[in-house]
Amino acid sequence: MPAIQPLTALAVGVVTLLVNQTPGLAHGKGLYATKAEAEQRAAEIGCKSVHENNGRWMPCADERELHQQLRKQ
Repeated sequence: MPAIQPLTALAVGVVTLLVNQTPGLAHGKGLYATKAEAEQRAAEIGCKSVHENNGRWMPCADERELHQQLRKQ
């Protein structure tokens, strides 16, 4: 069985990082400074609650529910 070439391994690593960053970038658009702002967005997308994430607020009970609601849009 042939060994993985260094450039191939590097390319796979870079692609993996880029693909995995995409959801993270989406979160930046879903973070709110106040609970009221997150509650307003939650109502707009069909969630009934909000949750705190590192001192900021996000719509929906958790990120799983948030992503489910956003996919329905």
